[in-house]
Amino acid sequence: MPSTYLLAPHERIAVLIGPKGKTKKKIEHITGTKITIDSESGEVTIEGKNAVQEMLAEKICRAIARGFAPEKAFLLAKEYYELRIIDLKDVIGKSPRAIHTKKARVIGTSGSVRKRIEDSCNCYISVYGDTVALIGLEEDLDYAESIVMDILAGGEIEAAFRRLEERKLSKGSFEF
Repeated sequence: MPSTYLLAPHERIAVLIGPKGKTKKKIEHITGTKITIDSESGEVTIEGKNAVQEMLAEKICRAIARGFAPEKAFLLAKEYYELRIIDLKDVIGKSPRAIHTKKARVIGTSGSVRKRIEDSCNCYISVYGDTVALIGLEEDLDYAESIVMDILAGGEIEAAFRRLEERKLSKGSFEF
């Protein structure tokens, strides 16, 4: 039986396991895999009958490890939903101060920037550790990721908001 491994941050292990093991059991049930979690090292071992099952379980576990609530991570079990992870060290560099500043820009005051991107692009965003992770449909993720990358590159937040509004109008999203 093949195995897949990933490391989860210690503070996300309890979320990955869930109350009375419910989250772990649900992942196993949805994906048809067996998951072993070493709470000391944070190592997660996923065993499945085939690579497709393991990849799905890995995506869900990785999403939870990157800060998503299990309910949002379970969306990845639906067809066409994807997980994208932007490693801020790859984009910005290793400076903790620069990473902190850029994370704050993506989040915005009281989460306002993140919420606006999520609402306009029909996706979910988690800013956790040195990463920005996104869950959504491919087309929506492409747009959301480009907005996040513009903000990380130092682009104006208001310009990003204008792009989001233009997209909303072009998709025919009208409120009554």
